[in-house]
Amino acid sequence: MAGGLVTSIVVFAVGAIGDFAVTASPYQHGVDPRTLGVISMIAGVVGALAAFALATMSRTGFRQRETAIEDDQGNVVRSDDRIH
Repeated sequence: MAGGLVTSIVVFAVGAIGDFAVTASPYQHGVDPRTLGVISMIAGVVGALAAFALATMSRTGFRQRETAIEDDQGNVVRSDDRIH
């Protein structure tokens, strides 16, 4: 989670710099740094939410564990299927 969250924060920060700190004339042709800043901030927020959601899902039980107990002849005596 930490890597995805840190990357998202960096992308958001770069976007904020592009949106708030860069001055450009609206009459210039080419790439608008403010638009790129807004897009980067949105991507940063989406990335942070995705990193948080993935970390939460891995902790709250979307993995299944199976335990099979066999007797001496290889027959399954008891099987446990749990979501933890």
